[in-house]
Amino acid sequence: MVNFTNIQVAFKPRTNYELKRAKWLFVMVSKSWLVWLGEKAVNTALWLHFPIGWAVKPTIFKQFVGGETLEECSLVAQKLYESGVFSILDYSVEGESSENERSKTFNEIVNTIHFASGKPYIPFAVFKPSGLVDIAILEKVERGDTLTKQEASDYELFQSRVDKICNFAHSNNVPVLVDAEETWYQKPIDELLIHLMEKYNKEKAIVFNTLQMYRHDRLDFLKTIHAKATEGKYFLGIKLVRGAYMEKERERALKLGYPSPINSTKNSTDNLFNAAVDYCVRNIDSISVFCGSHNEDSNMLLVKLIDEMKISSNDNRAFFSQLYGMSDHISFNLAANGYNVAKYVPFGSVREVMPYLIRRARENTSVKGQTGRELSLLKQELIRRKNNSK
Repeated sequence: MVNFTNIQVAFKPRTNYELKRAKWLFVMVSKSWLVWLGEKAVNTALWLHFPIGWAVKPTIFKQFVGGETLEECSLVAQKLYESGVFSILDYSVEGESSENERSKTFNEIVNTIHFASGKPYIPFAVFKPSGLVDIAILEKVERGDTLTKQEASDYELFQSRVDKICNFAHSNNVPVLVDAEETWYQKPIDELLIHLMEKYNKEKAIVFNTLQMYRHDRLDFLKTIHAKATEGKYFLGIKLVRGAYMEKERERALKLGYPSPINSTKNSTDNLFNAAVDYCVRNIDSISVFCGSHNEDSNMLLVKLIDEMKISSNDNRAFFSQLYGMSDHISFNLAANGYNVAKYVPFGSVREVMPYLIRRARENTSVKGQTGRELSLLKQELIRRKNNSK
């Protein structure tokens, strides 16, 4: 059975310097006031076009980002693969404001699929829909508002680009994970991805939609789209996460006076997440599941279900995943026991990935116990190494 407390396996690829840097960073992000202050300072520097790479690249960028280019990320991915851990190279930009930026993002996504093709250590591609369209258009579509002629053209271009990405993924046999967005413009993305799964998932799951299980409606949604897939005779690709926008979602619901779409307690989210994992594995013949979780209990549940259902540990229909720079005790111990586990490895220039890095810092501050757990394990490994060197 997998042992997530085996820190020797978890941190084997890391040098002492890397562990000390990680320890320092997690100490920093554990202080909410410091994260708030850092976010304000970085945003101001970006707005004023001050250079920030000198401060960011050796620290938080190095910890959570694979590099500025695909080639730099590939070196990181190959090193991870030496320990049996796969990589997913993620061009981490979101909410682009101009057509030139969105066009660049589209080309980068296609490049990541082409780059991953034929590389066993990069089994998936990924993209975030908000990097390809003006979010305001998705919001209008969600509300049922009439689009202007230009907005309708832009929305059609967005749909066409997502279709082309999925088509290219299908042609190159590289499954593609589509990240989730905020609830107030997720519905048109869901509807588009259901159509594209029906189109490209006839032989196996190529297109994966992401369900944020802190939403109280997502388990029912999973069962509904599974029934639709069964009826349409195509495979369902599902990536499960707890969610990335909890505070923003609750604040918006309170401000606008509608019921929060987010579970009221963490326990409710945990129960729904685990129920979704259970549902997917028990329907493994028609659902491929990608479990994106830093929760030890949820990962262990998937391990137990794979064993119970007599599924091979390296069956490509069941993947575990954690973010690069976090939860190595989960990733490397799963890999050491033969399970499919992939790190999300972001890439892009410092300016491009700063929104992602700021979000990571906020999440580490807000997720109860996560930063403390990372710090505790890092300290234990540094002490173990020091004692063994005597």
